[in-house]
Amino acid sequence: MSFLDQQYREIITKAIIGKGRKFTQDTDVITPSHRPSSILGCWIINHHYHAKLKKEDVVEIRGSYETNVWYAYHDNTKTEVVTETVEYCDKVPLTIRDEHHLGEESDVFAKVIQQPNCLECSIEERGNRIKVDVEREFLVEVMGETKVYVKVDPKGKVYDEEEWDLALSDDELDEIDPDFLANKDEE
Repeated sequence: MSFLDQQYREIITKAIIGKGRKFTQDTDVITPSHRPSSILGCWIINHHYHAKLKKEDVVEIRGSYETNVWYAYHDNTKTEVVTETVEYCDKVPLTIRDEHHLGEESDVFAKVIQQPNCLECSIEERGNRIKVDVEREFLVEVMGETKVYVKVDPKGKVYDEEEWDLALSDDELDEIDPDFLANKDEE
């Protein structure tokens, strides 16, 4: 019995052929222009990133963000904000992979689950630098070509357009409640 006798067809389509997720915690070290007395605040802004497939099973995400630390110095009599741009490279392993995908061309999509966020900001023991503990998390998907096999119904019916009765009767139109959505909001 040949492949076509079994009434199966191969469909080549684009689909998700790999997925991965990675949570990262880093410590960034910032050197301010003055010896800090205390930390008054820390925030992270301007996060940018791009992702690309490096190997068959790893997506590399390269990005950067700005860390802003507001600190006091001169025995807490003066304040200043120090800003530093931090660059990073996260390698996200693909934990779900389609081994039977076709071709080498793939599109990579990266979604931020957790934007870079300051967990803790503290003065180092020596007292002249600031440590910033940061977390971030990404979900990546790789889309590429793959084959899908479908069974064809040999007794399947081909419908003419005239056989589909999609018109509504007057009785069906009368039964429609025009305030249906408004009534849903009141409940």
